[in-house]
This record gives sequence, structure tokens and C-alpha cells, in this order.
Amino acid sequence: MTEQRRDDAGRRDGDAAHREDPARQFETSIQADPPTTNSRPLTASSGDDALSEISQRVLWLATAMIDAANRGRPNPDGVKVGGHQASSASMTGIMTALWFSELTALDRVSVKPHASPVLHAINYLLGELDESYLTTLRSLGGLQPYPSRAKDPDTVDFSTGSVGIGATAPIWAALAHRYLSDRFPETPPAGRFISLLGDAEMDEGAVWEAIIDPEVRQLGEVVWIVDLNRQSLDRVIPDTQIRRLRGMFAAADWQVLACTWGRRLQTAFAAEGGDVFEARMRRMPNEEYQRILRAHPEEVRRRLLSGMTEGDATVLDRLLAAYGDLDLAELVRDLGGHDLDELQSTFAQIDDTRPTVIFAYTIKGRGLALEGHPSNHAAQLTLEQMQELAVASGMSLDEPWRRFPEGSAAAQICADAAARLRRDPSPAVAVPPVPCEFEWRHKAVTSTQATLGHFLSDLRRAAPELAERVVTASPDVASSTNLGGWINKTGVWSLAGRHDWFADDRERLLKWHENARGQHIELGIAEVNLVSLAAELGLTGSRWGQPLIPIATLYDPFIGRALEPWTFGLYAGGRSIVVGTPSGVTLAPEGGAHQSIGTPSITLEIPELTSWEPAFAQDLEWTMLEAIRDVADPAGGSAYFRLSTRPVDQSLARVPEDALLRERRREEVLAGGYRLSEHPAPEDEVTLVGVGAIMPEVCAAADRLAGLGVRAGVVCATSPSLLFRALRERDRVAASARSGILQRLFPSEHPAPLVTAVDAHPHTLAFLAGVRGDRTRTLGVTHFGQGASASDAYRLHGIDTESIAAAALDLAGAA
Repeated sequence: MTEQRRDDAGRRDGDAAHREDPARQFETSIQADPPTTNSRPLTASSGDDALSEISQRVLWLATAMIDAANRGRPNPDGVKVGGHQASSASMTGIMTALWFSELTALDRVSVKPHASPVLHAINYLLGELDESYLTTLRSLGGLQPYPSRAKDPDTVDFSTGSVGIGATAPIWAALAHRYLSDRFPETPPAGRFISLLGDAEMDEGAVWEAIIDPEVRQLGEVVWIVDLNRQSLDRVIPDTQIRRLRGMFAAADWQVLACTWGRRLQTAFAAEGGDVFEARMRRMPNEEYQRILRAHPEEVRRRLLSGMTEGDATVLDRLLAAYGDLDLAELVRDLGGHDLDELQSTFAQIDDTRPTVIFAYTIKGRGLALEGHPSNHAAQLTLEQMQELAVASGMSLDEPWRRFPEGSAAAQICADAAARLRRDPSPAVAVPPVPCEFEWRHKAVTSTQATLGHFLSDLRRAAPELAERVVTASPDVASSTNLGGWINKTGVWSLAGRHDWFADDRERLLKWHENARGQHIELGIAEVNLVSLAAELGLTGSRWGQPLIPIATLYDPFIGRALEPWTFGLYAGGRSIVVGTPSGVTLAPEGGAHQSIGTPSITLEIPELTSWEPAFAQDLEWTMLEAIRDVADPAGGSAYFRLSTRPVDQSLARVPEDALLRERRREEVLAGGYRLSEHPAPEDEVTLVGVGAIMPEVCAAADRLAGLGVRAGVVCATSPSLLFRALRERDRVAASARSGILQRLFPSEHPAPLVTAVDAHPHTLAFLAGVRGDRTRTLGVTHFGQGASASDAYRLHGIDTESIAAAALDLAGAA
């Protein structure tokens, strides 16, 4: 990649555009605030001058990267590039102390989204990132806006960006490594799993769902460091919130540490009258403190003394007399999260027997001209402010990426850290071959949900080595999603194991043995935790060379609750199989709250995910084996299965017995669908397309139409997402081998009207109208349901046999 340098003319032009762009008026308004003490380095205090020099250089590089992205390259679109200079600055000391004095090669760190430039700056100083990338933040092929395992060119342990989700990922990675080590002793060791997160992320429910999970309290390798700058995007966070957060972590059995004051403030507190000073600082509301940060140095003393009793004010005034205005303005900024010595001392207190949270008090924008401004979240330094920062950092805008001189103390620290953090790739273990099908046949009448339980048992018989790689997980619905047989055979995995008090109960059907050898992980009722864990279980191959096949089950109506962390886990590369069951209005007696509507359509739209809704047991077997094959492939993807509790007559599938025809059927199932009609497609007067548990009604409607003299073709779609993919690929030169499935199902030379029916929103199959341009009637669920029998629910939503047949007659008659 060609290095992009900025000359003076380019900077002036960029700055002019900066001033003229109305969208940037807020940013320049920060210049109007009173001057602060930011004309010299203030990022971190430390007895080690070289480490402080590194911290200042990290601050400069992170800020300059964002500056280069906004002012240093052409922007023909006129759309603000953005970046988070203030949020990055508050993390500089914390991340410098971690990377250059604390981390080992075994540790894994999740970096808060808005501090990604700090991570790239550190990786650059460690020699992991080429200089050419430093000007590419937020550009195509360059450094990503937020840390990305899959898309960034340097080391990123966890993808973050969806606040709260990336923060919890190290918990599930730690749990996944514990599971892996119990089952496969040759698993490489791991160190600490560290989350660096902003205090505003504590508002996310996903955070607390993870913190209070019973297994988490035993993960002593988990460490969270909260960047407590007390600002979110819009506001200063109330004081009471911080006290509440500390209490909530303690109640969840976490070790709670605070890195509150820097060494200079601690020295002042220890002096005569220092107890009054400390009490004043501790009782000061966050909003008042933020205002002091923005005050002129000459005003700081007066603001500190205001509101105090006469006696306390006299004591404090006497103490502060030893400080000039500038020194006092610096002193009140001396928080623990910017003091490298204090940070290192706090890290040394971590208790490895339980999870730890460290609240590191910081200032948002520390060391920058926008320091502490209540609206600095997306603000950018001006050209003049960048020049001031360059002077303070011993750098130059003309040569912004200069490294430390060879032989200097700072260069040696960087070299030592690079050697200490260098990771050797773990040898990859291959997943055993996945069979095409099992030798056992299915029950004459069964549901796809029941078949899932039989499938897992059959997998252990047919491919025991492959089954060893399977791990199931569920949010307290394992038995009701038909994992009971699997759990009885494999057991439940638990960090510590628990005594089974029901072992002697002969009437118990589900044997809940918890130990270190189980293959099922049970979570509390938290779907967010489930999919987050599934993603990390799916990443064990890339992290430690030991691949797993995670299969997570949950009720299909609650897919929406887990949608954000699920898709974010897919974005991070965590491959898994998620099974939503039971599903649809077929679950009629449970009422509208448990009748899923949108999941097939939603999952069709998720990248790198194949959604399956098999109607028959044999289809489920074939597609589940295909999904396992895909997850096991390092270049593969993930899968979603929508299953039903409705018992279905399996003879409707007409699975061929002839080996050649059977294999042809299997290929069609895996391509997205197959024809159930006995007559060839050219004879269709109308074509009925169904998916999942509604296929009995579709087949019955075809029979009903035949009795009325209308010949209806029947197509059973196993994967709407694959059929949609085939439609998009159909006319491409590099079409996939399975893209021809549409021609086999809907031959272009023999058009016929289509009626699509699905126990979900009709939008799911509406795209089929574009295959041949047929007139199409889409049937499905478009309003909330209610408690009823399945047949009543089908009639209510117009997806019963008579409704399907009537829609087909309308179209056939119009033909």
C-alpha cells in the first residue's frame, strides 16, 4: 500500500475545508474554551521516563491517525470521516501500562471500540503494523473504525464496536478455553482474558447478563479494566452510578479494585491538611469536576475552595498555597488511570482466583486541547492544536510517524515488549470427516425438533471422533429443545462440578450429571450469553488450534433478543450452529408471545449465515451434517435451523430408495429445495412452494386442487437463503455449483403461477416471483397470533389447506 504523506499545502486546504464544512462547526467551537495546561505532555506520570515517553508517543500516534483520516486525505464525498480522539486519549495510559509492562503472549485483550487508534499505535511501535497503514484509518482496505479480528491487518484479539458485546467476549473466550482444556489436554495454555471498556458501556444489559452468570465467578483469569472517564456521548455520568457499579460487581463475587488517584495527588493527600483536600475531591460531583477541568488555571483554586466551610477552606487554602496556578491545574488532573506507576501497582493486586474489575479513573481527552469538554466525544483537534500536541510530544506534522531512535531506552522497551508478546501459531487439529448421512432410518411420524435429539445420538454412534468436537449450549431450555438424550449420554460440563442429588431417583428421565467431561453447557435464561458463548466456542480453532462444533438451542421467538450479539459474533468470525425451536404459529397453544414470525426473513439477510428450515427428518439429517461440515471448514460459515414440534408424516417426503436418486435428492436438499410432485415441472398449471412444518398443508392443497382438475406442482424449500443466493448468482460468470437449483425447481421455459406458503412472514419467499417473473401469491403470518389449536391458527392466518388451494385457484383461473 502506498504511503500517503501530507504536505503543508494539503494541510492548509484540508483545514480550509474543515472550517467551511457546516457539519464540523461543533468541532471548531471547542477552540473558544479557556486555555488549559495542554501545551506540554500530560498523559501519564511515571517514575520511568522512558515509559512516559512511550505513553506520550502512543497518544500522538493515535491522535495523528485520526487527524490524517479527517484532514490528511482527499474526501470527495463530503461525508465526515470521524474518529474518537478524546476517547482514545483517556485509554492511552492504561494501554501503555498493559502492553509495555504487564501483558504476556498468552493474554488476550478486548479493546473498547473508540480506542482502536491506540491499539494500532501500540502495534506500530511493536513492529506489527507497517507505517503505510497509519494514514488509512476508516478507508477501504485500511485500519477499521473499530477493532476487527477479520479485517484489521495487525493483531486484534476481539472484534468490538457494538458497545457492551465486545466487552463480554473475553468472559466467553475464557470459558471456551476452560472447556477445551478439560476435553483436550493438549490444548495450548492461555493467560488472562482482559476487557478494556468505557464506563458508559456499563449501561448495556449484555454486560450484566454476563457478570452474574454462575460459572463466571470462578474465572480468575478474567480481568475488566473500566476507563472511568465519567463521560458518555451526550452527558457526564452521575456520581451515584459509579458507586452502584462497584457494589454490583462485588455482589457478583468479583474482586473490585480502584485506581483513583495519581501519585502526586496521593502525596498531597498525605501532607498536613491533605485529608481535607482528599475529602473535597472525593465528594465533588462529576459535573463539577468536569467544569474545573475546563476552567482557566487561574480559576481552579477559587473553584476548589467554593462551597466549603470556613475552617476547611482555610486548611485547604494553606495546603494549595504551595502550588502555582498551572501546577494546581495539573494536580487536580492527576488521576490513577493516567499514572503508569499506580496502574502497575493496581495490576499487581489482581486476585487470580476470581474475576477482577478495575475502575481506572481517567479524563476523557487527557493531554489534548479538548480535555474534559462535555461534548468532546466526536470532536477533532484543529491544525493549530495538532501543532501544539506535536511540540508537546517531541514530534512534527511533517514527519508524524517517526519511531524512537535506535538504542534509546524507549526503543529498547518497545523491542522487549515485542519479543515478550510474540505468539507462535498453534498447530491446527483437523476435524474428523463428516459423513454424508447415517445408516439408520427415521420414525414414520416425527417432528424436526424430535429429530434433532435423535440426530445427536446417531452422530455419536456414526462418527464418535467427530461427536467429540460437538458442544451444545442452551439458556435453560435444553430439555424442551430435545437435548435430553444427548445430555444423558454426554453429561453437563461445569467448571467445578456439582453433586447430583437426584442420581438415585429412578423416575428421573433427564440425568443432569455436571462434571469436567460433559459436552453440554447450560446457561441462565440469557440468550445474549448463549450466542456470545457460541461465537467464542467457534473461535477456538483459530485461537488455539482446537476446533469445536458449537450447537446452541433456544426458542425461536427469542432469536430477536439475541440478534445483535449473534450477528456481531458472526462478524468476528465465530462460526456456530444456532437452532431456533419450537417456532411459528404451529406452536399455537402457547399463544402469540411464543409464535415467531420474522426469524426466517431476518436470518436470510445475515451475511455468512445459511438458514435452514427442513420439513422432514431426513432433510434435517442431511442439512445438519452439511452445517457441521461448513462450521468445521476454516473458510466456512455458520448455520441457523428453524425447527418445529409438529409431528409430520414422513412418507410425504417420498425419499427415494434408489441410491442414485437418493443422492440426487440429497444434493437438491443441500442446494435449497426439491420437487415433491410426481409429474414433471412442464405440466404445472400452478406451483405451490412450502417450507418447514407447513408442508403437509401444501401437499394436501395439491391433492385438493387435483380433485378440482388443476395440476399443481409442489416444491419443498429447505433453505430460502440458499435459493435467494442462487437467484443472485444465477447470471454471474463465477456462479456456484448449486446456483442451477432454480432452473430445476422453476424451469424458465415453463412458467406457472406461484403460491408460496410459510409459517412466518410471507416476505421470506416473496423473492421467488423474480425467478421467472411469475404471478405470485405469498401466504404467511402478518399479524400477532393468539392461543389456539394449530389448525385454528393456520386458518386464522390463511395458511391452511383451503386457503392455499383457494389462492392457487385464483392464480390458475386468471391464467
